Amino acid sequence: MSVDFVTVEAAESDLRLDRWLSRHYPGLTHGRIEKLLRTGQLRVDGGRAKANQRLNAGQVVRVPPLGDLGANQSAPKPAPRLKESDAEALRDCVLYMDDEIIAINKPAGLAVQGGTGTTHHLDAMLDALKYDYEERPRLVHRLDKDTSGVLVLGRSAQAASRLANAFKHRAAQKIYWALVVGCPLPHEGEIDAPLSKRPGRLGEKMDIDVEEGQEAVTLYRVLDHAHNKASWLELKPLTGRTHQLRVHCLALGCPILGDGKYGGPEAFLHGSGISRKLHLHARSLELPTESGKSLIIEAPIPDHFAASMAFFEFTEPVAKKRRKG
Repeated sequence: MSVDFVTVEAAESDLRLDRWLSRHYPGLTHGRIEKLLRTGQLRVDGGRAKANQRLNAGQVVRVPPLGDLGANQSAPKPAPRLKESDAEALRDCVLYMDDEIIAINKPAGLAVQGGTGTTHHLDAMLDALKYDYEERPRLVHRLDKDTSGVLVLGRSAQAASRLANAFKHRAAQKIYWALVVGCPLPHEGEIDAPLSKRPGRLGEKMDIDVEEGQEAVTLYRVLDHAHNKASWLELKPLTGRTHQLRVHCLALGCPILGDGKYGGPEAFLHGSGISRKLHLHARSLELPTESGKSLIIEAPIPDHFAASMAFFEFTEPVAKKRRKG
């Protein structure tokens, strides 16, 4: 058996090394991963690595001969067949398409990638968006399962790499809308609160960690408010940490409406028109193009978000047209 040199794809950017290995080598145990790392047999870009190291697109992972790996493993299950109804529903979500990218309005409740107990997810449905291309589109960034809005796919490996670099170097400008409980003061400002993962009873959660957390910065602005009961916020994340906006809104004293994971019972309001779903929407994305101009893509809000907006009598401005330049 020979040494493998595997390039990290754009869709795998920011994955932990141990989780990346589990995807590519499902028979590789955690104990064996640690031994291979400790002895320097597993390397990233030629250097020693750690199991929790985050990978970047384009990095090369050296995997030594693994001998009996997979000898006692059952054959992998074939991917479930894509239902035509799911394919049509996904194609109906397309907001924009050109030779390089496809942008969709991801529905709330649809996971971007699979995991334990998650078999219905976007990554398994991407064949529906091949159209006349031989390659299936590639994920280049992610949204939480319960977050709706603009999500961009690269239509080729080259396009996916360029887009991944735009996100990595903060050239992609994102705007989110959120309905929150309460009204922050002042009505406009910056949240600079580093984040780190903490174990919790219901799984890992992000928490503010000034000493050891990763940089996390969000700009916010109140677009409208119903006295001190609820507010409609525009959020501009300058960094891309997991659950950043949810934790930062909580830091303002205004949990996102429907965010029981972070806000607990206080994240829910009573009213016949108020949904208990998460009210966080990736409203728009501005991307640089190779011509030097900008591409702006906007996504309409989902029905549950619109119903809550109507309950509080918040009025959505007329959507901008998608445009280049």
